[in-house]
Amino acid sequence: MKRKKGWLPVFLLPAVALFLLIYAVPLVIVFVSSLFDYRLTGDSMTFIGLQNYTQLFSDATFRQACGHTIVWILIHCIIHVSIGVILALVLYKKPRGWKFVRTAYMIPNIISNAAMGMIFLNIFNPQYGVVNSILKAVGLENLTHNWLMDTTTAFPSVTMTWLLFAGYTTTLVLAEALTIDDSVLEAARVDGATSFQTDMFVVLPLLRKIIGTTMVMAATYMLQMFDLIYITTKGGPGSATMNLPLMLYSVYKNENNYGYSNAIGVCIVIAGVVCMTLINKAMRVNEEDY
Repeated sequence: MKRKKGWLPVFLLPAVALFLLIYAVPLVIVFVSSLFDYRLTGDSMTFIGLQNYTQLFSDATFRQACGHTIVWILIHCIIHVSIGVILALVLYKKPRGWKFVRTAYMIPNIISNAAMGMIFLNIFNPQYGVVNSILKAVGLENLTHNWLMDTTTAFPSVTMTWLLFAGYTTTLVLAEALTIDDSVLEAARVDGATSFQTDMFVVLPLLRKIIGTTMVMAATYMLQMFDLIYITTKGGPGSATMNLPLMLYSVYKNENNYGYSNAIGVCIVIAGVVCMTLINKAMRVNEEDY
């Protein structure tokens, strides 16, 4: 046993080295550079301490981007994950054609975000888009307009591009549900539990950890959401659909402000850690089931 433990550091070393090289070192560089006034058009870096952060928290666009990001995280973790869990529970009953439905529902998740962005750009097109065409066909022409360029509809329109496609959540929850011992469900039925009661008070509690994991994945997915929003609205109109990753890109590309954009990056990392911690605690992901 001692000889086996002696090899443990050797096997861990490559993984630790890769983590330091790919994640830890770049994170340190990002944080350090956020303390400087560093523009890609200049040759010098001026240390300014936390000035980038004080400027950030007084920036109206940053506050708006934070608000949009938080709302999207909540929608993704609550509505999106709930859709996936409900569909998983339906498929768990193995109705006729359940394997086909499971496969078909995954197709939108296989398509890249860039392609999905182009699809919805055409769906919401004011001239020939499906949405406006349907409204015209049913006599609601007064409701047709440019969905992605109207400040009142841009945010919900962008939200719809990913809200309903919960294929990954469905697949993960269904896979976990299929591992539940039949004897547990049989015991519930013997005690007189209905199908709904079995799902609510037996199956769902046993799926707590995987649901918590999918919520963490949903939150981190929204914290790095960029391509779908960039392709459909580019954060507009104005900043109606601006989120943190898009603001980071905008500051970096349009203002050449490397230090300020990295300050936004640090905030995104902190937000990710906070989200993961809160969800893990709320869902008791790390606790053992007895």
